[in-house]
Amino acid sequence: MKKLKLISALMLSSFSSLLWANDITGLWRNIDDKTGSSKAILEIRQESNGAYIAKIVKVTPRPGYTPKETCVDCPPPYTNKPILGLDILTGLKANGENTYVGGKILDPLSGKIYSTKVKLSPNGKRITLRGYVGVSALGRSQTWIRHE
Repeated sequence: MKKLKLISALMLSSFSSLLWANDITGLWRNIDDKTGSSKAILEIRQESNGAYIAKIVKVTPRPGYTPKETCVDCPPPYTNKPILGLDILTGLKANGENTYVGGKILDPLSGKIYSTKVKLSPNGKRITLRGYVGVSALGRSQTWIRHE
């Protein structure tokens, strides 16, 4: 009986990791590509049209940095909106296995909006988000780690 429970638990664990491996919904910690520290916790969710959006659910304190409370330099409709709860990633669509394209991401610190594509790691625990203007080669990548 113990062996059966162990086998069942292992199978369930394997199955749940397969579910995570192809799904970007959930909570993520974004990691600053310059400092290596976490900047915020974001929630990615899927809209009824299949597109993915992400909002800031927590701003992570960092040494020597006082976070802004509102999106001061942001274009409309983001101007002067609270950063906490702000949808910063919109329009991202699945494009094959573990890749997502066509999104736009707002940098609430600079107020700039970038085109975005995302690659989910095979184990589903990290995404590499590429923000760019024009062509992807002229952009910057950031790693987000699944927040469990």
